[in-house]
Amino acid sequence: MIKEFEVKIADEVLIDLQRRLENSRWIADDKTMDWQYGTNISYLKELVDYWKNTFSWRNVEDKINSFPNYMADIDGFQIHFIHIKSKAKRSIPLIITHGWPGSFLEMLHLIPMLTEDEVFSFDLVIPSLPGFGFSSLSTPHGCSSRTVASLWKKLMNELGYHRFAVQGGDIGAGVSSYIGLLYPEHVIGIHLNYIPGSYKPYIDLEKSELEEIVIYRKDAAEWYSREGAYSFLQSTKPATPAYGLNDSPLGLCAWILEKFMSWSDNDSDIEHVFSKDELLANITLYWVSQSIYTSFCIYNENSKEPFHLKKGEFISPPLCFAKFPKELPTPPHALVGKGYNIKEWVEMPRGGHFAALEQPTLLAESIKSFFMKLA
Repeated sequence: MIKEFEVKIADEVLIDLQRRLENSRWIADDKTMDWQYGTNISYLKELVDYWKNTFSWRNVEDKINSFPNYMADIDGFQIHFIHIKSKAKRSIPLIITHGWPGSFLEMLHLIPMLTEDEVFSFDLVIPSLPGFGFSSLSTPHGCSSRTVASLWKKLMNELGYHRFAVQGGDIGAGVSSYIGLLYPEHVIGIHLNYIPGSYKPYIDLEKSELEEIVIYRKDAAEWYSREGAYSFLQSTKPATPAYGLNDSPLGLCAWILEKFMSWSDNDSDIEHVFSKDELLANITLYWVSQSIYTSFCIYNENSKEPFHLKKGEFISPPLCFAKFPKELPTPPHALVGKGYNIKEWVEMPRGGHFAALEQPTLLAESIKSFFMKLA
C-alpha cells in the first residue's frame, strides 16, 4: 500500500530541542583545538548558536513538502520516499539511494536537474533507507543492504516500473550494487559515486594488477586507521554511542558534523561546500526522527554480510562510476572491473563523499549523460 505523506514535526519536539541546546554542557574550551582532534569546538559553538537562534526546521519542512512525498508498506517496512514524474519526451525511472550520515535531503538539489529537462529526464524516486529519517524505525535488525535491495525492487515494481536505473553513494552504492547483482533483468544501468567499502570480487589477478591493488589496500588500511573508528563502533556496538547521541543534540551534531568536514572537498573550510542550513537540516532530521541508533544498525547488519562476490557472481548491468577526488578510498579500475560491467569511469575535477550536496551539477550531468545512452 502506498499513501501520500506530509512532514509535520510536533511543536513540543522542537521546543524540547531548543531547551536542550540552551542547556548544552561543553567540554573544556580550548580555542586552539583543531579538526585533527575531532569536531572543532569553535565552529561547533558557532553552528549551535545558529541552530538556536536562526535555523528554521519549519522552512525545511516546507521544502520537503513542496515535493510529492509518500509512504509505502513493503514487507512490513514503512518506506518514506519522494516521487517526481518526468514531463520529458524521453524518460526512464531512476531510484537514488543515500548513505550515512546523510539522508534523502542530500538529493533535493538534484531534483530539478534530473526531472525538468523537456527532452530527456527521469521519473525520480528518492527513498529513505529503513532506520533513517521518516522510514520505519521499528525493524532495523536483519535489514542489510542486500535486504534493502529487495525492498527497492518491490517498491519500484509497485510504482509500475519493471525496468529502472539505480544510483547511489556510500550505503546507497551497496544497495544499488545488490539490485544489479540480484535483479539484473530489472536494471537498465547502474551509476555509482562510491564503491562499497567491503567490496571484494572473486578474482584471479594478473601480476601487474596485483601491485596496484596492494597499493590501494595499503592506502585503505591507513585511511581506516585514521578515520574508521566510527565504522568499527557502529558495526560492533551500535547501541552504546546511540544512547548519548539520541539524548544530546550537541553530541549528535558533533558526531555527524565531523564526517561532513573530513569527507568533503572543502579547502579546510566546511562552508566552502555546505551552508549552515544544509548541515543543520540533515542533523535536525536525525534528531526529530530519533533515527541515529537505527541508522547505525545497517552497519552492524552489513558487517555480518560483507559485499563479497562468490565464484561466478558478476554485476552485469552497465556501470558508470563517477570518481570524486576527495572520496573515501576507491578500488582501482582493474579491481572494480572484476565485479562490475564498467562502461564509463569518470574522473571528476572536484568533490568528495557527499557529491549530491557538494557538486550536484557535476553529479547530475554524469547521471544524465550515462543514462541517455541507455534509454
